[in-house]
Amino acid sequence: MIRINGTETNAAGMTIEKYLEKTSYDKKRIAIEVNGNIVSKSQYETFIFSENDNVEIVSFVGGG
Repeated sequence: MIRINGTETNAAGMTIEKYLEKTSYDKKRIAIEVNGNIVSKSQYETFIFSENDNVEIVSFVGGG
């Protein structure tokens, strides 16, 4: 299990890309931090979540 935005999720062993395919996040409008480190979008296909990772996904919202 890993924690994503405070919620326990069974995504250990999954790439960020695979996780995002299962959700409604727009990859163009998010930033992802794993254990306090920003993960670049170029790493989404290869970065694999590990057991006990703490993940924050932040969505950017436009407006004015």
